[in-house]
Amino acid sequence: MRRLLLPMTIRRLLLLPCLLLVAGSLTSCGWLLPPPVQRGNKVEAEHLKELAPGTSTKADVTALIGSPTARATFDDNTWLYISELTQQRPGRTLGEVAQNVVVMTFDDQGVLRTVGTRDMADALPVNVVARTTPSPGTEASFMQQLLGNIGRFNPAGLVPGAGGGGGSAGGAPAPAGAGY
Repeated sequence: MRRLLLPMTIRRLLLLPCLLLVAGSLTSCGWLLPPPVQRGNKVEAEHLKELAPGTSTKADVTALIGSPTARATFDDNTWLYISELTQQRPGRTLGEVAQNVVVMTFDDQGVLRTVGTRDMADALPVNVVARTTPSPGTEASFMQQLLGNIGRFNPAGLVPGAGGGGGSAGGAPAPAGAGY
């Protein structure tokens, strides 16, 4: 058997479409994903330049940037402007592309004292604990669940002891001549 050898130019011509096909298939997933979405209250750098610590007030900051995203839990004079850029990833999960936090502190008279910025490099990991707080008495066994409603049934929706005639608190009526 003789093997058919293709000239070098034909091999190159076949190699180029194959490479383009492979490269296109690898990058095509990026074309299908939606663009990144800005979330939160993004503070532009030029707005930060307009704020002067020691002279700007809370009213100035609110007029220029807007209301803060959050205020510190135990200090109403610390304002947080939180923004993040998220990108939808395969499997419809959101991933953070960037996160920025602008921290502004005010004195008791409402005058701006400090302006600080934080990003993803300053973030600390949080370990989520997957346990629950036990509450005694809430765990019913299978038999308690199965037999738990016996005696609680009230057939006509009558209020117990409201003159239903039988004197029983629900369930089947009292037998005739029981003498209650």
